[in-house]
Amino acid sequence: MGVPLCMDSSARDIWPTSSAEARTFQLELRTDLVLEPPPGFDPRLIAGADLSISRHSRYGYGGFVVLDRESKEIVDSASAEVEIDLPYIPGYLSFRELPALIAAWEGLEKRPDLIIFDGHGIAHPRGFGIACHGGLVFGIPSLGCAKSILVGEHPPLGREKGSVAEISYRNKVVGMAVRTRTDVRPVYVSPGHLIDLPTAVSLVLEMTTRYREPETTRASHRLVNEVRRTAEGQA
Repeated sequence: MGVPLCMDSSARDIWPTSSAEARTFQLELRTDLVLEPPPGFDPRLIAGADLSISRHSRYGYGGFVVLDRESKEIVDSASAEVEIDLPYIPGYLSFRELPALIAAWEGLEKRPDLIIFDGHGIAHPRGFGIACHGGLVFGIPSLGCAKSILVGEHPPLGREKGSVAEISYRNKVVGMAVRTRTDVRPVYVSPGHLIDLPTAVSLVLEMTTRYREPETTRASHRLVNEVRRTAEGQA
């Protein structure tokens, strides 16, 4: 089952409209995941992806912000407004967010070498979070960096920045709790597609500077919230 990079009417015909359809979709697509980086993987441009939607609104605002890995400067961004068909259902975030992100992707002039999603990869009930789904859709390495844990558990980790602890779920390591700042709550990192866990953790730490979340996540969050507020006529 393929996922087209264009949410036209024919694409929407195969896009799940219920949690039952979405579950089948996830179970079929997860067999296509590759959990190791391509040979010579050394990303230069790294993107954050996010969606903003007001409570009870039918419209979501998705966007990418592409940062230079070394300087952390923004080199490109794009956003799009899309009608959201599926309500928020835990474990099925990608079906709510990806249509707007697919539309926004078409507006990027500089395509990233890696996407960091504000969500989970394989640390997911069916091993197929938004970072997995998005990585397959866009065909590039992807990882999830979430603010809260979705499945599994981990032992205590050290207080210092860079401390890590493995997240285990059903007797399998699916992610890592990562302390990105000393004495600050960890984030939860898991591979999405075309990346392994050690590489994902290393890149999240590298892209995190003064705050808990990586700069990619912070920049994309700012973008989509600004776009939404403008569209809704807010100050």
